Amino acid sequence: MTTRTATTIGLIAILLWSTLALFTAATGTIPPLQLNAMCFLIGGLVGVASWVVRPQGIKALRQKPVVWALGLGGLFGYHALYFAALRWAPPAESGLINYLWPLLIVLFSSLLPGEHLRRAHLVGALLGFLGVIVLIAGRGALDARAEYMPGYICAFVAAFVWGGYSVLSRRFGQVPTDAVAGFCLATSALSWIGHFAFETTVWPETTTQWLAVLALGLGPVGAAFYVWDIGMKRGDIRFLGVASYATPVLSTLLLVLGGYAEPTLTLALSCGLIVTGALVATLSPKRKSVRA
Repeated sequence: MTTRTATTIGLIAILLWSTLALFTAATGTIPPLQLNAMCFLIGGLVGVASWVVRPQGIKALRQKPVVWALGLGGLFGYHALYFAALRWAPPAESGLINYLWPLLIVLFSSLLPGEHLRRAHLVGALLGFLGVIVLIAGRGALDARAEYMPGYICAFVAAFVWGGYSVLSRRFGQVPTDAVAGFCLATSALSWIGHFAFETTVWPETTTQWLAVLALGLGPVGAAFYVWDIGMKRGDIRFLGVASYATPVLSTLLLVLGGYAEPTLTLALSCGLIVTGALVATLSPKRKSVRA
């Protein structure tokens, strides 16, 4: 698989994650940990289903403890921290702090063997983060308070967890993507435990809500993690990090199309900044000409 192909596959995850807010809004009032458990169960079964025609895929579950620790830390750890952030702090501030993770991916990638951080990647990532700031601030919802500090800390740590998981996946490039199915199923099990300990069960009440849960499990909380794994292990990790800033903008656009939000000037400005950041990140360094 070429780097370009793997990068393109990784971009699918960003498109899938942009549907997360829309589908989540359509699921009704299901508690977050319960929704997480249901969706990761579906997402894990997506990988398991492929083993019917590829029985050798199940062998990918036989991994060292460090690999399982990375997988569970990334999938369950990130989502547990993010849900805690949403519970203890407003979603606008939590989301803004959490969206440090694409920038962290760009920065952490420079620590990988054979990888070097170029100025274009850093500038592109900063433009993308500025675009997210404009998008969230434009909603007029920012209200930072000291009482929300536990939530802010959880969102901050979650950003490092997901950025670290994504980049460290590159160090375990020999681990088959089939292992993600095991990570999803284990994350579902841990989420069920957390749900029964801290939440009251609420099942979907309509067919639309059930379909929304299914869509979440098949897409943004399912297939997205498989294609992201491929992108992180074999694609352009820094470009994918910068491109990830498109997620909140695409998500907002889908909410507008779905009637859950209104189009605004700040949305257009945010789009412009993030697209510019992605374009800057693709710039190649000028090569010095050599005279004979």
